[in-house]
Amino acid sequence: MNHLQHETSPYLLQHANNPVDWHAWKPEAFEKAKKEDKPLLVSIGYSTCHWCHVMERESFEDHEVAEFMNENFVCIKVDREERPDVDQIYMEACQVMTGSGGWPLNCFLLPDGKPFYAGTYYPPMPAHGRPSWLQVLMNISDAYQNKRQTINDQAQRLTDIIQNSVNTFTSKLRVVNDDQPFSEKLLRNIFQNLQKQFDVTNGGFGGAPKFPGTMTLNYLLAYHFYFGEKSALDHALLSLDKMAMGGIYDQLGGGFARYATDARWLVPHFEKMLYDNALLVGVLSDAYKITKKELYRETIKDTLAWVGREMTSDEGGFYSAQDADSEGVEGKFYVWEAAEVKKLLNEDFDIFSKFYDVTQNGNWEEKNILWQKVNFEEFAQSNGIPFVELKNRLQACREKLLEVRSKRIWPILDDKLLLDWNALMCSAYARAYAALGVDEYRKIAVRNINFLLKKFVQQDGITLFHTYKDGRAQYDAFLDDYAYLIEALLTVAEITSDTSYILQAGRYIDFVFENFLDPTDKMFYFTSAKQKDVLIRRKDLFDSATPSGNSTMAHNLQRASILLAREDWREHASSMLLSLRDSIERYPSSFSQWAGCLIGEIFGHSEISIIGDDFSEIAKQLIQEYLPQKVLMANRESVVEFPLLEGKHGGEDTLIYLCQNYACQQPVSTIADFRKLIEQIKVS
Repeated sequence: MNHLQHETSPYLLQHANNPVDWHAWKPEAFEKAKKEDKPLLVSIGYSTCHWCHVMERESFEDHEVAEFMNENFVCIKVDREERPDVDQIYMEACQVMTGSGGWPLNCFLLPDGKPFYAGTYYPPMPAHGRPSWLQVLMNISDAYQNKRQTINDQAQRLTDIIQNSVNTFTSKLRVVNDDQPFSEKLLRNIFQNLQKQFDVTNGGFGGAPKFPGTMTLNYLLAYHFYFGEKSALDHALLSLDKMAMGGIYDQLGGGFARYATDARWLVPHFEKMLYDNALLVGVLSDAYKITKKELYRETIKDTLAWVGREMTSDEGGFYSAQDADSEGVEGKFYVWEAAEVKKLLNEDFDIFSKFYDVTQNGNWEEKNILWQKVNFEEFAQSNGIPFVELKNRLQACREKLLEVRSKRIWPILDDKLLLDWNALMCSAYARAYAALGVDEYRKIAVRNINFLLKKFVQQDGITLFHTYKDGRAQYDAFLDDYAYLIEALLTVAEITSDTSYILQAGRYIDFVFENFLDPTDKMFYFTSAKQKDVLIRRKDLFDSATPSGNSTMAHNLQRASILLAREDWREHASSMLLSLRDSIERYPSSFSQWAGCLIGEIFGHSEISIIGDDFSEIAKQLIQEYLPQKVLMANRESVVEFPLLEGKHGGEDTLIYLCQNYACQQPVSTIADFRKLIEQIKVS
């Protein structure tokens, strides 16, 4: 076994028996490279990466290849989910050199960590215009030994480009001095730019491959709320409908795959990631508040049932991912042959196969991915079947297939716990509770947030770790970890009325300012000031598969500034938005959570206080209302430490106070009267 046997990452442990003498990203690997004057070979991937598995089988398990690697390089394996900071730097090096990136990412470094060559997958024999892996290794080794100055020069150029890409982008953040830098017109322009990307037939944005785009959907829902723009709501709901009915959604077991390879959402890349499902549960919860649509309720329920059944540890943490492959074949666990389905369902086969598109020839590679071409209501009507009967029959069929599927060979589970992804799922459970009122969701959110605050905290009582597995936490937390945790603390506080979570969020906001802030542009670095084992401190500003730590912090500062009376935090968030204003307007799909923060900047936040004996029940009813950009606190009586609760009174007649932009409405005592107050803040 190599050095990876001592790690906790499932991805690294997958490589622990390779003949390659893999090291983890630890100081001893760099010391060895310097001592032996060898280049570093850093191979980066993750446990559910299909082509990572392929390259391992073809090359890293080959003894001849491994012998050459061991003799000429110091080899490091990196789990990109454990060390996203490492992945960011060397992925950019690959993109600079080749014009593209992906995983597995194979990067060659000088012993000091500077990259001089990078690529992705290489086959065992030359093919499709790619050299073999062994050819690459031989060429790199020869160049390192015989053309050292050329290698050193290239490493310095690449490092300068990566460094300058960070500095150039942040230095060019345009600070505008308009009298009114934020306006409703800005939000309309953002919507119009997003509208150009609408797939009005299939939902979502653009063509294949198609990703969920949850943060953009959040913006559309909020935009409709304030502006009454029907097309914004229609497209958000169309997108959610198509995803929930599509093959990207596991029609038997619940949960969403990472993306669809086609425009119709039929063919997924079958891996299931925790973060995608957290973000989708969140936007589905908001959509349910608006529509009370049964499809959304069931999708939330079944997705969280999958999380509870297959993705939750005994301690209350959430696992990271499930692989796309089983038995070395992508999607094998999930797809069906018509004959197998017919044998299991007998007389129900015809109705099931018609509804879920099961055919003899299959709808994907001669197999069948279950999906709904039409919804239950349309299908029941067109086939003359009572709606309730159809639902019950199909539910019974799904249960039979799920039971049989559970006896198949399962995809690999990545059972490490990541702080940032756990915090996202914690917030998702809290948002699902707010929408559906299922008390179990509230209990799970509370259990998880308490678990995170216990198991991920370092000895100083405040600094956090990024990963946890088998009782062991390691690697200093990144900006995303702190930002998402703060968001989860504020969200759980809202559904529990427990002010200790708000105070804890405030402590972590202070910590982020102390350890991550770049005062020159008021943005936050991805890594903390004390972390010294990466080449460059980067800033991540783009909202991509997950929201950026910076946009999440801007949103956190907007909310927490109200809850804890910190005007300096609100002003800081405003400065961050001001710097990025033009970029958000021009490229909203890359800055979609930032766009949501602009809504809060322009319309302000609805500050809601519920005071009186019945505060808990009224709060539970009120959080079921869709109200973007709100902060809410509820208590039996006034509390001087919190501005939303200070000086307000209720009693037996529990009162709801609504304030916004430094003005408060007359308190009301019913949800119906509260809705009337809310109507006044929308654009007429």
